[in-house]
Amino acid sequence: MRPMGLGLTVVAIAVAAAGGYWAGSGGHGTPAAGTEVAAAGEAAPAQGSGERKILYYRNPMGLPDTSPVPKKDSMGMDYIPVYEGDGPDDTGAVKVSPARLQTLGVKTARAETAVVDAAVRAVGRVEVDERRIHDVAPRFEGWIERLFVSATGDPVKKGQALFSVYSPELVSAQQELQIAERLSTGASAGEAEAVAGAERLAQAARERLRNWNVAPGKGDAARVILSSPVNGVVLEKRAVEGMRFAPGTAIYRIADLSSVWVLADVYEQDLARVKVGETAQVTLDAYPGQTFDARVAYVYPTLNAATRTTPVRLELANPDGQLRPGMFAHAELATAGRSPQVTVPRSAVIDSGERQVVFVVQGEGRFKPQEVKLGQRGSERVEILDGLAEGDEVVVAANFLIDAESNLKAALASFAEPQAAAAKVYEATGNIESIDLSSNSVSMTHDPIPDLQWPAMTMDFGLDNAEVTAGILPGEPIWFAFEDRGDGEFVITRIEKMDGAHAAGHGGH
Repeated sequence: MRPMGLGLTVVAIAVAAAGGYWAGSGGHGTPAAGTEVAAAGEAAPAQGSGERKILYYRNPMGLPDTSPVPKKDSMGMDYIPVYEGDGPDDTGAVKVSPARLQTLGVKTARAETAVVDAAVRAVGRVEVDERRIHDVAPRFEGWIERLFVSATGDPVKKGQALFSVYSPELVSAQQELQIAERLSTGASAGEAEAVAGAERLAQAARERLRNWNVAPGKGDAARVILSSPVNGVVLEKRAVEGMRFAPGTAIYRIADLSSVWVLADVYEQDLARVKVGETAQVTLDAYPGQTFDARVAYVYPTLNAATRTTPVRLELANPDGQLRPGMFAHAELATAGRSPQVTVPRSAVIDSGERQVVFVVQGEGRFKPQEVKLGQRGSERVEILDGLAEGDEVVVAANFLIDAESNLKAALASFAEPQAAAAKVYEATGNIESIDLSSNSVSMTHDPIPDLQWPAMTMDFGLDNAEVTAGILPGEPIWFAFEDRGDGEFVITRIEKMDGAHAAGHGGH
């Protein structure tokens, strides 16, 4: 007897350990098969008073297939039980076990009232201030005799000589002016008409020189020196000594770089937050840690359809010449947020494009998807205008995995609930001709069923489970209830012997 008792003790411990493993693993282990055997031997799976009720069993591969009793799929995997409280609902709420929460790495945070860092960040490039570009383009025809500034990029001062030219037109105008001036000063007082003619000739010569931007009497009559109109650097130089130029040819292009632009590309959704006149900060990769103050001068009226951005012009001083045209720049256009709002970490929001959702912690491992309306998005937090209150706890890590589980359970609900609603129950009387437990079916001879307009006949019915026919012998008069589960499937869910009391109770059927 002692060895037998020891053996029973070992078996009991092994069963308890296997049951614990099955509960912890979500029902994927072999104990599910044991549950199926128990169901076959009893009217219902044995559940203690402290155990939760099993609602149904779902497909282990996530397919939209459920079963009221334990079963296996085509690959031999046990269906997973869904307990009361874990069942799907129309909100998509999902419950996750503590062990799985730790495996998934779920983290939570509370919604807090704060001012969001609402800075509009953009990238751009340093450009020359277009209003500070000057072309040196003579208005007359001539030849370049000598260059005093001979390289692109050379700095120049206002009034500094750039090049000297020879122009027959200038020579003619200068000589006319000199002759007219000599005639007007050399004529006697009695030659008033000659003096007036000389003055008119001199005035015409001066006017031509003024239109050519050449000061009368500057240099000798044959050669003129052209100088820089501003302080700056030479951006372009087309001049070479001996080159002939036509009127209007831009020989030098000089830019004043004491003030420059930054053209920053701002995304379409941020344009409403950019205002002309606001301050901005610019940083450049060339000068780490150094910030340059700027001002929003202009928002361009066009949008780049490919990048969905609009250029915004920033103006900033460049007294030391550190900012060079073409440099890559980072701009921060708006640094002040609005009034404090309820905020959550950016990682808490699942944005599908059509709606934004967060998962609210409901306790005991339950998470409910909550649609929210977003405000400004900061670098770390985002405003919640509607859908959450301060102090609500939300998931900030592994929320995509919980979202997938929630969508699965909602899909299962959409399949399971209509099936339950569509199943119609009918009652009838008759007797069993034969029972085939291998196919879980019976051959039944039944009386007329008015609700289905069926006459008395013999036909096959499925059995909801093997226990339905327990204690029933073929040929005995019985009352039975069955469900129409669609597609011609009629399943008997309950059978009772037709003794005197039952015959009186079910006589109306």
